[in-house]
Amino acid sequence: MRDEKMTLIMDVALKHFANEGYFRTTISHIARHAGISKGLMYNYFESKEALLKSIVHKSVNEIYHNLDIDKDGTLSTEEFEIFIRKIDKMLKENKYFWRLLFQLLAQIDVREQFLNAFPETDSLIHPGHEPGDTNYPWQIIKMIRDYFNRKKEAKGNSFDAETEIDMFFITMAGFAMKSIYSEAGDNEKEINRIVGLFK
Repeated sequence: MRDEKMTLIMDVALKHFANEGYFRTTISHIARHAGISKGLMYNYFESKEALLKSIVHKSVNEIYHNLDIDKDGTLSTEEFEIFIRKIDKMLKENKYFWRLLFQLLAQIDVREQFLNAFPETDSLIHPGHEPGDTNYPWQIIKMIRDYFNRKKEAKGNSFDAETEIDMFFITMAGFAMKSIYSEAGDNEKEINRIVGLFK
């Protein structure tokens, strides 16, 4: 019951953060639209900042869960392809959430809050990391960077890992935007092309 209520509050908050602006949306406003009292809101989230962090962590956890399938901290070629295909499925299944999250993160004032939601650390990802644990964007980026750097070791200096990494993130960002704002249901050709380019 508690998890359901927290999910409801996060869904309502995300909608209003995205459409009305993070700083203009108050805890009282969220509580009213979630159908609970302001006092009860604080039983679930200690502040608006904590609520934003929970929303962002939810999205990062979902991405990480689809990335490191065997939880060994290393992205294999097979896991890389599965990850790309699961991202497509994830975006399709919850378009509304991802549209709102993209709108929220496009707000200049929210970027600092987003960065503050995750501690900076150089710690390695620990094998056995569970999907329910807190995950961080740097973990996802590190695993993808390591994947491309291993490709460079295999292919030699002719392979420009840094450019490939940049192009991969640019391609995936563009694909995500197209996917969540398009009504077309089948992205198979695009997914196969992305896999062919970067696997």
